[in-house]
Amino acid sequence: MQQRSRRSFLSLAGAAAVGAVAAACGSDTGRPGIPPPSTAMSAGLTPTSQAPRVTLQQWYHAYGEDGVQEAVKNYAASYPGAKVEVVWNPGDYDSKIVTALQNSAVPDVFEAQVKIDWVRQNQVVPLDDLVAPVKNDFSPAVLAAQTVEGKVYGIPQATDTQVLFYRKSMLQAVGVQPPQTVDELIDAAGKLTKDGVKGLFAGNDGGVGTLTGPLLWSAGLDYLKNGNRAVGFDDPRAAAAFGKLRTLNANGSLLLGAPADWSDPSALIDGLCAMQWTGLWNILKIRDALNDDFAVLPFPKLDGSGAPSVPVGAYGAMVNAKSAHVNEAKAFVKWLWIDQTDDQLEFATRYGFHVPARQSLIDKADTLKSGPAADVARFVKENSHLVGGPMWTQAANTALSDAVAKIAKEGADPVAETKAAVTVAQSELKRLFG
Repeated sequence: MQQRSRRSFLSLAGAAAVGAVAAACGSDTGRPGIPPPSTAMSAGLTPTSQAPRVTLQQWYHAYGEDGVQEAVKNYAASYPGAKVEVVWNPGDYDSKIVTALQNSAVPDVFEAQVKIDWVRQNQVVPLDDLVAPVKNDFSPAVLAAQTVEGKVYGIPQATDTQVLFYRKSMLQAVGVQPPQTVDELIDAAGKLTKDGVKGLFAGNDGGVGTLTGPLLWSAGLDYLKNGNRAVGFDDPRAAAAFGKLRTLNANGSLLLGAPADWSDPSALIDGLCAMQWTGLWNILKIRDALNDDFAVLPFPKLDGSGAPSVPVGAYGAMVNAKSAHVNEAKAFVKWLWIDQTDDQLEFATRYGFHVPARQSLIDKADTLKSGPAADVARFVKENSHLVGGPMWTQAANTALSDAVAKIAKEGADPVAETKAAVTVAQSELKRLFG
């Protein structure tokens, strides 16, 4: 199975808001011959005795970017407090993690985005004591992805986002300004559609998987609200926003049936479209192909009562509650994802193109200091929203995705379809909270 990059959790098409990859196989390494410090002390605890050096198993999904696997093995090998065996997981990673947490003491440490069911079933360990000293340094939306009922269960590793890339020369040729509202986006897509070029590409599903969240946020709404205890799109403005996606699908300005889907930049690079919604991870490929003939925007606001937005998500380092070495696992997570800021910066910016999860590291990232990359970093700081979140369930997501698909692709009534999705989401919240 082809490896996928860390972008996968950002798509809502046919899946929960966290994406997945992964299945089994891995490798090892440790640094022999170095006396371990007390792992309890590394975790900020008071040691009672000198424990023998333990072996921890750490799982990653199979990142598609070159160099990531070697880097994480090197980080593990550098840790003096335990032998850390890195397991690299191509295939259906999300399903494998679910199975492991139900039945196994390994992995001790793994990357994921927390799910409320894991917390309710006591399958993961809260990490508030680790994150507390630097909690305010994490991007709020990214930390929220790892927080359930006020407790943090994952230390965010790096942030991914999506933005609207556009060819500056193509917009200039038809006298179109970069769109600031959804209606301006629709108008621009129409004017840019000519001579075999489509105005906008947001996925071969017509934008259902990528634009559901941005459309909600454009109207000032969200998936959930009131501390995640109420449905956030039980509002006429949600139906109005989803109706705009129907307009884009019906007026012929969307690219459909592209050789590669939205996560690949080839549609924009090859001149199949003038604007493409895709990920920050593609910025180097786009720059190499187009030089300075491109710029980026957040998804535009619906109207004066809405706001521009970009989605964010991040895998976090988590600890299996069934691990035989919980304290040692926490000590390793603290060492790697709290203390080793140089490695954190490298992980985010050297392999592919991503934004560090911590605000202080964004400011240190040379790759984010100028041009479109700097614009994206600013969008993440000013306009970021969490995709779904731990309380946004698979059933709720499927209902909303199905509703938006019927609206966009079949011309179904936006009000009725949105209300049907609201009903499912309300039932899920009742299941979770009573």
